[in-house]
Amino acid sequence: MRSVDPLSSLLRGIRAEGSVVSHTVLTAPWTIRFADDAPLTMISVLRGGGTLMLPDGTERVVGVGDTAIVSGPAPFHLADHPASVHRSHAAYEIACFTMDTERTAQELGGIHWGTDSEEVTALIVGAYRASGHRHERLLRALPPVLVIKEDVEVCAWLETAAADAARLSAGSQALMDRLLDWALVCTLRSWFDQAGADAPSWYRGLADPVLAPALQAFHDRPAEAWTVASLAARAGVSRALFAKRFTKLMGRPPLAYLTECRMDEAETLLTDTDLSIAQVGRSVGYADAFGFSAAFKRHKGLSPSTFRAAAS
Repeated sequence: MRSVDPLSSLLRGIRAEGSVVSHTVLTAPWTIRFADDAPLTMISVLRGGGTLMLPDGTERVVGVGDTAIVSGPAPFHLADHPASVHRSHAAYEIACFTMDTERTAQELGGIHWGTDSEEVTALIVGAYRASGHRHERLLRALPPVLVIKEDVEVCAWLETAAADAARLSAGSQALMDRLLDWALVCTLRSWFDQAGADAPSWYRGLADPVLAPALQAFHDRPAEAWTVASLAARAGVSRALFAKRFTKLMGRPPLAYLTECRMDEAETLLTDTDLSIAQVGRSVGYADAFGFSAAFKRHKGLSPSTFRAAAS
């Protein structure tokens, strides 16, 4: 059976679409508006840079080698300076979901794509479209914007791949989209590694040599009748040691974590599938619909049927 770790599971329903390669010559003051209404947008700065400006007032300066992930569907801006957003000048827009990829070598809305000029702000932009609601648990673990510094070699490799895609050879858009899917996973893993204690508990647990085998086993087979003893056996330690270590690192006892994960998975199944209440319950480890409904209402405040109706 193929293992599915929590991060892979949460990313299963979100994919890059219509990634844009932009070698952009802009004269200050300039502003680029990102308007895809995407749950996640990733911007890698290969040359130049600017200030990211979010609707909530968050500002982050990004430069060469920075990769930023912006959470949420609200439009946001990249500008040469924060004051430029409010100045009267030409503003440009990038919308991956609607970009005509056959025109990437032409002038689009004042932005010149694929130029060889050295005075450029060179960006790779990926907007991620979601199917269903599984990704929402991931978004809750992320700040409005996160920034990771990439190695020079990585930036050079990305720019080479982008240049190949810009030639519009067969499959180039799919290649760039899958490249951005890969880059998203790498960037999130780097950020979670740097976040330390602020990373999600499931990520911290998977990095722990004692807890990782037990967590992987549970996430592979959430419907199994797991107990603290059986999870401790997976970890190769005593029940008492496992429970103590788990609670200290994860912030709650093992069975509380298992129940929380099962209810989160049930929430996704109720909103994203047509499975019956009983089938959802069995998928997350409950033998009958009554027991599952009682547990779900206790943890989510609504019965499964009421929750499903409210989410539709």
